Amino acid sequence: MKPGLLDNRDFLAGLLFVAFGAGGFWVALSYPFGSVQQMGPGFFPRALGAILVGFGLVTMVRGLRSGVRVEGAWGWFPLAMLTVAIVAFGYLMEHVGLIPSLVVLVVASAYAGKEFRGLEVAILAAVMCAMAAGIFIWGLGLPYPLFAFEFGR
Repeated sequence: MKPGLLDNRDFLAGLLFVAFGAGGFWVALSYPFGSVQQMGPGFFPRALGAILVGFGLVTMVRGLRSGVRVEGAWGWFPLAMLTVAIVAFGYLMEHVGLIPSLVVLVVASAYAGKEFRGLEVAILAAVMCAMAAGIFIWGLGLPYPLFAFEFGR
């Protein structure tokens, strides 16, 4: 017996892809599209939105054919921790700089997982900070401070 649509894993994943793709396409409608030779700011988001909708439709049809049930329950704690980590990174980036905010992001994201090993998380945070500084600050020359510590603005 095949599960209903709300219990079908691939159908729900495809529905999520369609929703994100349609949302991105809709937001991009307010930007000029341009042409293939002279791409406007709305060209790329609309193209990606359409591709995502297409992938979503294919996944939904595949889900209707296979009928694989959703297993397990929602992981509310990991979802909340990842959301907090991203919001904290966005806030802290402006107030303490790239390195401390990236450390908070990595540690909070790792805490959302099933296993948290302090030494592995510290090594990951150090590698991510070195790579981010190398790529974004020195490689691309983006004007992000490594350390800012300015809470009084």
